[in-house]
Amino acid sequence: MINFKLDTEYIELIKLIKALSISESGAQAKIFVEDGQVTRNGEIEYRKRAKIRPGDKIEIFDEVIIVE
Repeated sequence: MINFKLDTEYIELIKLIKALSISESGAQAKIFVEDGQVTRNGEIEYRKRAKIRPGDKIEIFDEVIIVE
């Protein structure tokens, strides 16, 4: 599990995936989201620019990310 502390109001989903080095690029992060490989709070998230806020739980592959 990864705890990610935000220092802003939110972060876009693809930027979060890239910031944590789960993807090598923003383009690869977009593909992960478009392919339905990312869940937000237990539901598949297809919006690449979804605003991820504190309290959200993101799951991608074997990683669980808790946003604080």
